[in-house]
Amino acid sequence: MKSGSVALVGAGPGDPDLITRRGLRHLHNATLVLYDALVAPELLDEAPRARRLYVGKRAGRHAMPQRTSERLMIRYARRGERIVRLKCGDPFVFGRGGEEMLALAEAGVECTVVPGVSSCIAAPQVAGIPVTHRQVASGFLCTTGHDVDAFADRLRGISPGALTLIVLMSYRNRARLAAALLEQGYPGSTPAAWVSGASFDSQDVRVTNVSEMADVDMSDDRAVTLVVGDVVSLAERSQGRGLAQLVSGGAG
Repeated sequence: MKSGSVALVGAGPGDPDLITRRGLRHLHNATLVLYDALVAPELLDEAPRARRLYVGKRAGRHAMPQRTSERLMIRYARRGERIVRLKCGDPFVFGRGGEEMLALAEAGVECTVVPGVSSCIAAPQVAGIPVTHRQVASGFLCTTGHDVDAFADRLRGISPGALTLIVLMSYRNRARLAAALLEQGYPGSTPAAWVSGASFDSQDVRVTNVSEMADVDMSDDRAVTLVVGDVVSLAERSQGRGLAQLVSGGAG
């Protein structure tokens, strides 16, 4: 039986320049790429000899079930294919990379994990917002906003303002998330920011506060990240737009 392999590769937050050199090497050698929604098309061109299969998931719309994509990787690896599972951000940050790693291990398939730049840090960063800052925030909590009840449960474990909140997959539930923050004692004046399409040329940053964050109207064609906490107020002081241009190579 031929022996193939799978590499779980983090593509970074958007801009193709933000993938790691190791991730690029795996793409150059791949014979099959299974890629997510929102992966920059330019990255697929880095795998010239590979067949490409879209397996993305967006807002409940799944190209195929998770277990099906795992079975595909196992099947093709056993046929000797060099597979890259290309994921936005980092494979292990809300990317189901852990599930895929375990499925491959149980099937006896060689698996390599290539870390990626996670949008939970990169999205605030390219907007000029540090997730930690001395005397402002000593830590951060990264969570998701697609399950508002679970989000509210996580808030109960921390004091309002104790940590920077970074909420992925949050924009469509923005009104309910704002209500949950207010219910848990966050002042309505707490700074908040929405970052859409982080590191892309179409990047859009909206600075607001908790009481008004539900009123923000922006495109969610790209991933949207919510940042809540006093660190958001540092964006203007650091001239965040200039920093975004420096980090992303031209994001507006």
